[in-house]
Amino acid sequence: MPDLLVPLYRLPAERPRDDGIAIRRAIAPEMHVVCDFAERHFSRNWASECAVAFAAQPPGVLVAVEEGQLLGFACYDATAKGFFGPTGVAEEARGRGVGVGLLMAALHAMRQAGYAYAVIGGAGPVDFYKRQCGAIEIPGSDPGIYGGMLR
Repeated sequence: MPDLLVPLYRLPAERPRDDGIAIRRAIAPEMHVVCDFAERHFSRNWASECAVAFAAQPPGVLVAVEEGQLLGFACYDATAKGFFGPTGVAEEARGRGVGVGLLMAALHAMRQAGYAYAVIGGAGPVDFYKRQCGAIEIPGSDPGIYGGMLR
């Protein structure tokens, strides 16, 4: 899977949600909840990346919450500075715009932190990222930073 580059200075304005789902920056006491969610729904590798993103100040983790329930998360600056991801949404919450909301909130947070570009490493749904945030494929980037990773 190739890496993608996102020009953050071209992002559309953030739009507020009116569907009862709050997308916000996570706080340190929520680390175990988010990391457990990442491992249960996705992988131990993603849980590790979440833990690293929580170590930053402020944490590089955004969460989608509805009625006190975690629906999904998005991280940045986990595997490498300037990298977006991992991000994941619970299967039962998919199709409600949660993933797009988390993506855009995280990219806006990266822009506010001073980044001009974000890298989406080993991007799975390439067309999704191209559509939603104008991501551009980086030639020769597969396998990228994840090549040779211990599993």
